[in-house]
Amino acid sequence: MTGTYLNHSRPLLNRLSWLRTSQGFLNAVVHVPATRWVVFKEGQPLLQSHTNASSKSLARLTTSDVRPLLGAEPFFSQGQQEGELAPANVPRLDAARLRGPPIVFLGLHEAEGDASAALPSSDFSAKASAETVLAHIKGTPYFSLDVSGVVQAEVDRVLHGSAAVKETGAELAFTDPKAAMGSFDAFEGALFAEARSMTDWNARNKFCPSCGSPVYSLWAGWKLSCSSLLPWADNAGKKPCTTAQGLHNFEHPRTDAVVVMAVVDESGDKILLGRNKPWPQKFWSCLSGFLEPGESFEDAVKRELWEEAGVKVWNVRYHSTLPWPFPSTLLTGFYATASSSEPLRTDLDNELEDARWYTRDEILQVLNQATQESASVAPPINIPPPTMPAGVLIREWAHGGADGELGASGKREDTWTKAF
Repeated sequence: MTGTYLNHSRPLLNRLSWLRTSQGFLNAVVHVPATRWVVFKEGQPLLQSHTNASSKSLARLTTSDVRPLLGAEPFFSQGQQEGELAPANVPRLDAARLRGPPIVFLGLHEAEGDASAALPSSDFSAKASAETVLAHIKGTPYFSLDVSGVVQAEVDRVLHGSAAVKETGAELAFTDPKAAMGSFDAFEGALFAEARSMTDWNARNKFCPSCGSPVYSLWAGWKLSCSSLLPWADNAGKKPCTTAQGLHNFEHPRTDAVVVMAVVDESGDKILLGRNKPWPQKFWSCLSGFLEPGESFEDAVKRELWEEAGVKVWNVRYHSTLPWPFPSTLLTGFYATASSSEPLRTDLDNELEDARWYTRDEILQVLNQATQESASVAPPINIPPPTMPAGVLIREWAHGGADGELGASGKREDTWTKAF
């Protein structure tokens, strides 16, 4: 079984990670006319809509739009004094941003047919001049900007003066991120997942976990470093920070893995669903849980199902994954097999309010009623939408698949490609 088909068409950015230390490229690509900015405030994305339009999309502002918010140049590799470019060949200052609102270089969206054309080579690398690199750029460079620390009046002034508002009459508003996701297409979903995860990571981590000093941004938002390691830092009377040497995971973005399990009985005709105590009434879903240190994914599946429902499972099969930027999680779907004749227990970790087996006919009835707008009777239970991993697994199983085969409908459930 392959586990990538639900994500294979998900359009991603070419992240150009080897250029995150290139101040020449970064400071120059900001000014490329095609460059666009995704803006966040307190974790909420800036969305764009038009009067009488039902759908909303991520606002993608130009550099001219956001320039008043960015602060003094250089934007990256900032020196000790404002306006000063840091000396070259100082690793602790590689694309450092010491002042101004947080910025992250997200990558390049290449035109269809040119995917990954911007590959490392002798004429496209961190060692090449900015002019040479920019000459090979084909597509739309993307940055994220976090304005959480900017005075609201200044943010409002900039947004009201943006090209989207002045030229097209668009309405711009910061919106609850989970509510916003329902209107995103596949590309916006991928862009949003990366941008929000990175914005959140930079916002949450403000101090060095080793010595407590403030941290600052390196590598265009992709690395954090202890401020005690700045070349001009006054460390008189202080012990050296242990992060001065070696590799330290706090310096780099993290992703937390969650296993999402569709447990099917030996007959293949029943699926195990559970209800968490805080969930809305009548809402049921697949069981899930975080991967713990020292575990494989398969181990986590077995442990979580035993802890939450007292179920012993076998035949654990990987399905597919979905990035979930709340704050930075990788939802990983699995199928597993268990006996529906064994008793269920929810009193081990007391996380679930209830767990029970549902037949395929029961789930199909729920799905059919949910899709019939004229249905006079509400479904007996609610299950996750097809924009969520559990919703995909449940629907695929209900239509006849449990290992990625075509379901009874004759077509594969492809809803994870529309995940946002």
